[in-house]
Amino acid sequence: MGLQFARHMLHKGFDVAGYDIDTDAVRRAENDGIRHRGSPAEIGKHAEVVVVMVATDEQVESVVEGSGLIDALAPGSVICIASSVAPETCRRLAALAAAKNIGVLDTPVVLGQEAADNGTCTVYVGGEERWFLRARPVLQTFGRDIMHLGDVGHGQVGKTMNNLLLWVNAVGLMEAGKLAETTGIDLVKLREALMMSSGASDALKEWDMISFTWALKDMQIVADMTDKAGLSLPITGAIKELVKDARRIKASNPPNWTGKGPTKYG
Repeated sequence: MGLQFARHMLHKGFDVAGYDIDTDAVRRAENDGIRHRGSPAEIGKHAEVVVVMVATDEQVESVVEGSGLIDALAPGSVICIASSVAPETCRRLAALAAAKNIGVLDTPVVLGQEAADNGTCTVYVGGEERWFLRARPVLQTFGRDIMHLGDVGHGQVGKTMNNLLLWVNAVGLMEAGKLAETTGIDLVKLREALMMSSGASDALKEWDMISFTWALKDMQIVADMTDKAGLSLPITGAIKELVKDARRIKASNPPNWTGKGPTKYG
């Protein structure tokens, strides 16, 4: 996704440089005209807006805090954390950056790889209005809908709630599909009927593209938030356990709601 974001920024007139530890990603970026820097700190020496797209909280912290990026950026710069991470991670980094008059926004995206490819992501934003206004032109290069949800961390809250509902629906489709198959009904026709009814969902609409790759990570963030809030959420707890096996089932023997076979995206 990060490579696609950089491509959209470049094609819409921004001066773009990037960094990645993956040499193949670097090669593909350079082939598209995106300059490569030797470290996040080198990026920070020149950047006004930095978009961070990595896999985990630890990687976000390493890029923002451990790499020298935050020390290299000029006052008034903005860091956009596009990765899906815990709200607390974003709040902590924002407090660290504020001492240097650097903004941190959490800007996770939804709608998946296809939307990233097409530049039509929905971007959930948390953070101060002044930093949002500064970064918004960059976010609009890959985001069709930009939703400012409140304080820093609230973008991640929005993404986490979106993903919780996605996995609730996806696990439900596993079980509903298995049950429906025992009756001999045509699942493709049943899906068409459900899409006209109250059983419709994006999970059902995009069933072939759901792989559960990041489901456990998403649900771990939900579980941590639940524990900190002191809430008992039994459905949420059950989904966290069920997604552990859902990736294997989806890849091997899922209900074939669309008649098309395996997932398109990993």
